[in-house]
Amino acid sequence: MILTGDLIERSVSSGKITIDPFSRDHITTNSYDVTLGNTFIRYVDGLIDVAVKPKTQEIRVSAGEILVMEKGDFLLGHTREKVGSRHFVPVLHARSGIARLGLFVHVTADLIDLGSVGQLTFQLFATRSVAITPNMRIGQVSFWKPYGRRTFYSGKYQGSVGPQVSKIQQDFEKALGQETTCE
Repeated sequence: MILTGDLIERSVSSGKITIDPFSRDHITTNSYDVTLGNTFIRYVDGLIDVAVKPKTQEIRVSAGEILVMEKGDFLLGHTREKVGSRHFVPVLHARSGIARLGLFVHVTADLIDLGSVGQLTFQLFATRSVAITPNMRIGQVSFWKPYGRRTFYSGKYQGSVGPQVSKIQQDFEKALGQETTCE
């Protein structure tokens, strides 16, 4: 069951859903429009080994400034809003108007774990040159009612602030009992 806009608003008011900052103007028929934060991450190595912490470059863009993504660019961005719930499962999508411009926003890994609360990381891929700016409405989050016993997320991305690089190498480190880094 997906929540309608009025139920999203009521659930934010009652504390069952966290959206902070919250704007009533961002509510749609069955989702909430989220905005783009001001920090971006670019992977710098041509080849990324999933067992090794990747090298990255951080890019900060001030409100009102434009960041041009060239065709083929891949960046990690984030929601300005902190989003999550222990009652509903958030699902993150691009706004259709953004996708129609050739910017893929969070095409994979759109399911946010029950109990996870933080700024959400966008996976941004430009199929053509496109200009983006902080605070623009770029995505939408819908909320779904879970059925069955609830187990809450407490993993490595809990409480995220800003874009989060992949931490998949921690799975390998845990298995090997050591930290791995790029040389």
